[in-house]
Amino acid sequence: MDRNTRISTIINNRHIWSEKISKVEKHLKTLSSTLEKLEEKRNYILKSTENLQIIGKLNEISFAHTQSNITAELDSLTKLRNRFSRPTLNIGVVGRARQGKSRLLQSLTGLTKAEIPDGDRQHCTGVKSIIHHNSNVDTYGEVWFHTERSFLDDIIAPYYEKLGLGRKPFTVEEFAKNPLLSLPQDIPGYAEPGAMYEHLKRYHTYFSHYSHLLKQNSPFKIQKHEIREYVAQDTPDGERNYFNFLAVKEVRITCSFPNVDVSQVALVDMPGLGDTGIGDETRLIKSLGNDIDFILFVRMPKSAGDYWADVDVRLYDISRSALIELPVNLWSFVILNQTSSDSKNGDNLNNCQDLLNTLQEKYITVEKCLIANCSQETETSKILDILIDYLTNNMTNLDKQYARSCQERLLEIYKAINSELNKAQDIFNQNYEDDYQEIEELFSDLFGNSDNGWWKEVSLALQELRTQLWHQRQTPNEELYNGFLAAIEKCERDKGILSSENAIEEIRNRIKGMSVFRAYPDYQDELRVLISHRFLSLDENLKQTVELMKSQVVKVLKEQGCLESISNNDGSEFFTDIANIIPERFPKLKAGFEILAEFRLSYRGLILPRIRQHLDGLTNISPMTGEFGGISQPQNQTIALTKDTTADEIFTALEIDYDIAINTIKPILEELMVEPNQALYAMVEEFIDNVIRQKDIQKEWKNFLRGVRGQIWEDIFGKKEHDRQMRKEWLESVNQVTSVNKLDLFDLAK
Repeated sequence: MDRNTRISTIINNRHIWSEKISKVEKHLKTLSSTLEKLEEKRNYILKSTENLQIIGKLNEISFAHTQSNITAELDSLTKLRNRFSRPTLNIGVVGRARQGKSRLLQSLTGLTKAEIPDGDRQHCTGVKSIIHHNSNVDTYGEVWFHTERSFLDDIIAPYYEKLGLGRKPFTVEEFAKNPLLSLPQDIPGYAEPGAMYEHLKRYHTYFSHYSHLLKQNSPFKIQKHEIREYVAQDTPDGERNYFNFLAVKEVRITCSFPNVDVSQVALVDMPGLGDTGIGDETRLIKSLGNDIDFILFVRMPKSAGDYWADVDVRLYDISRSALIELPVNLWSFVILNQTSSDSKNGDNLNNCQDLLNTLQEKYITVEKCLIANCSQETETSKILDILIDYLTNNMTNLDKQYARSCQERLLEIYKAINSELNKAQDIFNQNYEDDYQEIEELFSDLFGNSDNGWWKEVSLALQELRTQLWHQRQTPNEELYNGFLAAIEKCERDKGILSSENAIEEIRNRIKGMSVFRAYPDYQDELRVLISHRFLSLDENLKQTVELMKSQVVKVLKEQGCLESISNNDGSEFFTDIANIIPERFPKLKAGFEILAEFRLSYRGLILPRIRQHLDGLTNISPMTGEFGGISQPQNQTIALTKDTTADEIFTALEIDYDIAINTIKPILEELMVEPNQALYAMVEEFIDNVIRQKDIQKEWKNFLRGVRGQIWEDIFGKKEHDRQMRKEWLESVNQVTSVNKLDLFDLAK
């Protein structure tokens, strides 16, 4: 099996893990949400109850620590999912500056110092680079820049905090324009703080050289020859003239590896430690934890003699802290960079062997320690073979071990929640059944039956209202009658053209303008419209009549039925409120309130048709003669029009037409005055039949009132119902968490 096939197998297995992790992440988010709701319910009960025993027990319950663990674990799972979902195995090359990291990477990738900077003078690499293979494109780079915010927060602020330089800048303009404060004299140490301060001064002094990049969109594509300008601190000849790297988070380089059978391996070039940059270690740890699957520690012993220094041990410890879930010895090699006698360093083979032999004395434990010349492709290829063999045989187990450590923490979360849930179940330890039975018996007595209680009082009161309306159904409706008298009075006070002081002159002018044959019919139309509109106000009278009737029913339901506590409205709005409150499982009762809520009497439905048929005397519709399409005059017209008909004659005819219409409408409307009361009686009787006399309606009423009894009989059931509802809601919230906190949902292997 070739290298690529073996690496692909590892990556494919990891992707399966990634999908499992996504499911557990989703579960943890759901669990966290349900815990939040339970915590909200706990806080609500603490504010709502005076029971000291309950308060004491609730104070013993806390999910704050568990929520904190869930948040932390979500971060870990995200890191783990990202690790397992990558399309490459990422090998990080770590070491102090001037140890040969860049030479090793150049040998493995085929790149040169133009893309992977190296040098013989000061620190060279300035930012992290991720290098991956693509044989189908020319080498290029993609640059991710800091934003102004991340630059201030992640790069600049740590210097101000570490060195005690006062208030950190809030904007990049503030950082650039204001001079740096002097280094405090009382800061611990001397050389190291001073070196750190000089590092910050470089950011400050050369801000104008790179500040424009903080506004640049990421990723920013660059050509092969531009890469060094963004990753290196100095030019190939060692001059520190590059400043772009100060604005860069990371660079990703795409190139064609010499060993194309490792195309699914990516190499991560880390800046060498020891450059006194504050935050470098933090960024190294973050990168190792998030971006790197395996570490190659590179160390080049001096030919004149060397040893494992404290800085080497510290670098190892920093790396170890990046992934505490796995022993660092399982996911790292040490590469001792061997140099020959013709190199600047000289022959260091013996010192390489010495460092190999003394490795364990410094408690630096790694899977393998290899001696190889990092500048020779043949030797770095052997390193790659050994590494791929190791990963092929061990990466799946390493991943399982990593996942297992997460699994153990997940189980701890599951157990912690269960422990709190057990306490939560016992918060209300009163005898619930006895309490409920007592409440139910009291409610049944209050509701009563046909002989006593609520049911009897409401039934009798509604029957009395029905009897009252039955006696009124043959009497004129007072509200409508008053409206009728007002409309008639308007008709008599204002008769349109007939009430005009210059009526004859106006009629004469109209005759001149359109002929007598049009003037008379047009005035008839105007008077007909006028009369019809005078009675439109009766629509409001009818509405008021209906609302008054509904208010009578409401009065009964509020006074005898005690329903005022669940609706403060009156009339139609009251019935709409109650209908909305009644659950769908009580269809008969709900329909009864909906029918009465929707009942209306309208002018257009009840009165208008009666009026219209008595306005024919003011209608100018004429039958067709059938001869040449001509129009004859209507039959029984008050006046027979001729070309000689005068304005006085038309005025007199209109007076006659108007009086006939009004005098005909009056008795018709007087007959209608009893119809609203008949309709109101019919509607109330229909309501009573629906909500009192229907089969099983008493059962629906009782079940409905059971749900709102704490509001209706607040003085009797208020506190008991409140406590009972509180217990019910608490247990529902507890059960909801219990239903989510299932062991199998935490299983990463499922």
